[in-house]
Amino acid sequence: MKKAGNTEGATLVNSAEILLLIAHGKASSRAALLEASGLSRVTVTHRLNALLAAGLVEESQKTLPSGGRPTRVLTVNDAAGIILVANIGEAFIHLAVMDLRPEILAQTTLPFTAKSSPGGALDQIHDAFRQLLEANRLAHRLLFGVSLSMPTPVDFNRGCVVGPSVLPGWDEFDIKSYLGKFYDAPIYVENDVNLMTIYEHRHNFPHVKDMFYIKMGTGIGSGIITDGRIFRGAQGAAGDVGHIQFTMETPPLCRCGKFGCVEARAGGWAIARDLSAMGYTAGNALDVVELVENNRPEAIMLVRRAGQIIGEVIADVVSILNPALIVVGGTLATAGEFLLSGVRELVYQRCLPLATRELQILPAKPNGDSALYGAAHLVLDDTFRQDLIEGLLIRYGHNQSVSDPV
Repeated sequence: MKKAGNTEGATLVNSAEILLLIAHGKASSRAALLEASGLSRVTVTHRLNALLAAGLVEESQKTLPSGGRPTRVLTVNDAAGIILVANIGEAFIHLAVMDLRPEILAQTTLPFTAKSSPGGALDQIHDAFRQLLEANRLAHRLLFGVSLSMPTPVDFNRGCVVGPSVLPGWDEFDIKSYLGKFYDAPIYVENDVNLMTIYEHRHNFPHVKDMFYIKMGTGIGSGIITDGRIFRGAQGAAGDVGHIQFTMETPPLCRCGKFGCVEARAGGWAIARDLSAMGYTAGNALDVVELVENNRPEAIMLVRRAGQIIGEVIADVVSILNPALIVVGGTLATAGEFLLSGVRELVYQRCLPLATRELQILPAKPNGDSALYGAAHLVLDDTFRQDLIEGLLIRYGHNQSVSDPV
């Protein structure tokens, strides 16, 4: 591939508008670029050729019907750059290098515990990324961004864990600044359920403008899509339904230190607690689902009751947000209708017909990598923004001038 000189680099930056039209699917052919941009044929050709020569855009072998000769399709080149993503769980860290589709190019897993210090864990993540890039000969590709999924409440704008969480030592630790020492690329930190929500929306329900995703696993959390975008709230705490409290005579103690939270009544750890009290061996949501699959009546009863408890919460969500779709995911969702029937029962019982007339309540399709894909989409959404695209093109041109061809 031809390397970009100063003149070509300038042309590349001037091609920002053309790249945005292609990246957002508003123009997928030369003719469509002419119409959408309003620029002259010579200008469009010159700027498009710069993107093609740089390898940011490619003309695929697919064709579009044009009423005459077939038209070659313009797309962003999936191999033009990479995204580094990591899903920090409660027992492991799953890392991957992804292309721009996004799809996983290379991946690995690291052991992790809540006792790990944030600095030590982030050093491990950086070292693992470096090894993945070197082992798979991907280090020369432009890094579009680094995106971390956290099992905790996150202040997205500041890039740090906030409030009580399963990672107490991470509270207020500046993850963005720490990782920024290693990478000349944007750093993103987001709650895992928000990323799962983004994945569900992009991969399975891209045409739904307003949806609500709830993850029922060992803990409970949710994500909100409104007008096609993730809704975080003022401090990033939107969707924290697991710690909504209900008044009851003997409220159970939650992991957050409060009494009567939804999670303490319907989370996987809470159901496992109740099953253990009945004499079963159960410590988490996986154990609960296994007992359901073995047709243990007590497990089935508690899972159905958990669905009803979540149905109470979702009924309020439906009344306030009026989503078109509710998606129920997480480990407990694999219990199927034992859980979903309880959810639907309470939602349809408590909500007005106008809000539920076309409402769908569906199980998520299991995908253990959904947070990783959501993390990659988070980077791509930000990359192809009007106010940031020129910065990307400057970095891309510089990367070409100092590295081997992609």
